[in-house]
Amino acid sequence: MPSARRSPRDSTPDVGNTRARYRRILRFAARHIVQTWWFELVLPRLGMAKVAARSREARLTRIAERFHVLAVDLGGLMIKVGQYLSSRLDVLPPEITRELAGLQDEVPPVPFDRVRRLAEAELGVELERAYAWFDETPLAAASLGQAHRAQLSAIDAADTGLEEAVVKVQRPGIETIVDVDLAALHRVAGWLSRVRFVSSHVDLPSLVEEFAATSLQEIDYLQEARNAERFAESFAGDPRVAAPEVVWERTTRRVLTLADVTAIKINDRDALVAAGIDPKAVAKQFAAVMFDQLFRDGFFHADPHPGNIFVTPVEQVTDAAGPAYRLTFIDFGMMGEVPDGLRRGLQQLMLAVAARDGTRLVEAIRGVGILLPSAETAELERAMAELFARFGGMGLAELQKVDQHELRSFAIEFGEVMRALPFQLPENFLLIIRAMSLTSGMCSSLDPDFNMWDAVEPYAAQLLRDERGNIVQALGHEALSFAGTLARLPKRLDALADRVEEGRLVANSPRIEQRMARLERTAGRIVSAVVFAGLFIGGILLRRDEPVWGGVLIAVSAIPLLHALLAGVFRRRGPR
Repeated sequence: MPSARRSPRDSTPDVGNTRARYRRILRFAARHIVQTWWFELVLPRLGMAKVAARSREARLTRIAERFHVLAVDLGGLMIKVGQYLSSRLDVLPPEITRELAGLQDEVPPVPFDRVRRLAEAELGVELERAYAWFDETPLAAASLGQAHRAQLSAIDAADTGLEEAVVKVQRPGIETIVDVDLAALHRVAGWLSRVRFVSSHVDLPSLVEEFAATSLQEIDYLQEARNAERFAESFAGDPRVAAPEVVWERTTRRVLTLADVTAIKINDRDALVAAGIDPKAVAKQFAAVMFDQLFRDGFFHADPHPGNIFVTPVEQVTDAAGPAYRLTFIDFGMMGEVPDGLRRGLQQLMLAVAARDGTRLVEAIRGVGILLPSAETAELERAMAELFARFGGMGLAELQKVDQHELRSFAIEFGEVMRALPFQLPENFLLIIRAMSLTSGMCSSLDPDFNMWDAVEPYAAQLLRDERGNIVQALGHEALSFAGTLARLPKRLDALADRVEEGRLVANSPRIEQRMARLERTAGRIVSAVVFAGLFIGGILLRRDEPVWGGVLIAVSAIPLLHALLAGVFRRRGPR
């Protein structure tokens, strides 16, 4: 009987293993969806909201712990899902994101004989001919592939000018596993999208599609090689940043050969200090480089965790004391792009944050497209104003000195406000959130006093200067627009008067229609609750003298009870 869990030493997954994997993911999701539905929707409707609230934190923590175990056990894309969920501070409760934040992309390595077979099949030659030397012990093992040190052959070394290399080899069978995992995720997203509470807050099928596109790019090493070259071009001539050169002669869709650029890991404070490099200066430079990618280039590294960034000492060309260094990025499988419109929206967000202006920040969030037009933002504006008033300008070290009860209380309140709003995430916004979250964490580990507000302000100041520089042009456009409106106004007033006289003036208010629909549903549920109470109590009274009829009434009372509890939970399919 095939095992439900794929061992790292198995060959390419067979049909039995993939089906078992698919069913295991669905069973996990179904179990916890039903559990959450019961506690968060049914119990509150039965007047037991406090019971559900008291157990919420422990319950969510258990769910996250169980998913952590599942992800490590299954490997493959499930580890990526855990990392993805851990960055969803905007949607998921902190009990879940905190537990999944520790999920590392580390799995047992693939036996070398399987690595050899795949690499030789891809390259078309034996490893001994492709490389002068190939280390059988992996440099790093991850859920989608693993890396080995190697030396280029004499011919390739002469052509490229390189000698030391790192070769990434895809895990055998990973494409099948990714397909199975994505199929399961699509199924789960379909289930959840039928729940009104979920669908009104987030478009899960779209998020899964974005996650799927990113995951499929990660297992295409030709795409990663192109990303590496594009990234290097973005920073061409910039002494702060470097990227490994691609050895195209030894690169395929499942094998990637790069120049070996390993150096000091960016989070190795002791090694940085020993090399004469100030970790605080590294934090400042790293934040600046990440902001350049987001706000200047619109093409950014979306997975800047410590294993993907090295600090490379270089010889100083000036008389300044101490060695210079550059930040060397690797692993370009997960990259994000920021379209021009979104980049302008992010710039407005930055200006609002720098100005500590809650109202402007909410407008910028709406302008980026995160908040749906129907969102009532009064509570959010109040929460943002309170956020800036209480914690604005504080770095991580200062926040740690704040009373934890106060911080936790505000975090819970703020999270509830955010989760109550209807929103959607623009394309690639998830990757932006992930990149900024990792950047903030990395900088704080290098410099406990690091303050992201301070890192943002130089960019905000430049944007403000640009904004002021364009103010005359903007006023000119506004004047032309106003003049055009004045010129068209008489005709529009005449047309409006004609429609009023003829009785053709119609006013549409979608918000009123939505509220009327909600009132109708509420009234229907109240009627169902009354019918249930009548049938149930009548059945109890009849059971003494007429057991059969009493039992029938009690059984039938379940129908209006279900309607009273579940009406409105599931969306009707079809055109809206």
